[in-house]
Amino acid sequence: MKLATDKMLARKEGGIGWMTFNNPARRNALSYEMRLAILEILEEFEKDDAIRVIVMLGAGDKSFVAGADISQFDSMRATPEQQAEYERVSQAVQTRYATLSKPLIAMIRGFCLGGGLQTALAADLRIASDDSMFGIPAGRLGIAYAWPSVSKLVEIVGPSKAKDILYTARRIPAEEAYAMGLINRVVPAADLEDKVRELAATIAGNAPLSIIAAKRAIDELVKDPANRDEAGAKAAAKRAMESEDFIEGRRAFMEKRTPVWKGR
Repeated sequence: MKLATDKMLARKEGGIGWMTFNNPARRNALSYEMRLAILEILEEFEKDDAIRVIVMLGAGDKSFVAGADISQFDSMRATPEQQAEYERVSQAVQTRYATLSKPLIAMIRGFCLGGGLQTALAADLRIASDDSMFGIPAGRLGIAYAWPSVSKLVEIVGPSKAKDILYTARRIPAEEAYAMGLINRVVPAADLEDKVRELAATIAGNAPLSIIAAKRAIDELVKDPANRDEAGAKAAAKRAMESEDFIEGRRAFMEKRTPVWKGR
């Protein structure tokens, strides 16, 4: 796959799609070109039926994602037209994360601050090394954290912990982030990739239509009731229940063997 920049990497291994933010010199800060490449990678993984789960990670051991690459602001956001285009692409990335049908795992090592935490919160599951650090420094920068980002933060940790994170603008160590519910697991740094591979392989080994239906249902349930697509969630469940995989799952159970999923 030819991407808009070499600062994003994509590879497929078995049923897992790996997306790497490859800008370690800037702690994996996201450039405009990187955002374009993210859209390309996620679209490719989404349409490939062989890919059952997606993992995103930052290159190196210093940072997951450091937010936007501010070195581009003078050249890429100097005019209203440039600003509008930059915001259009940024929003398109967030929408793409939100509409993925396949599970997305964030593998976090090092700093996960500001826009980096926003990126991590777009994942279904967040697995972090024990030397990771989290936070939203908006309060120390005079920035009002955007409504959608605040909404996502509150959805994950609740209003009281969200206020702690935003009011203090402090850096939160991994164990405390886990206790807050900000991340799903904390593992030793040396074991991070192995643990994420194990988790991704477990998900990829389960019935793909069942996973898609579960993700769709949960994603709809956390929305405001007025905005839920209940019919879409029920259709995903119906597809799973009427699939060849449903028959295969029952047969495999009765025959005491590992099922062979086809995703149909």
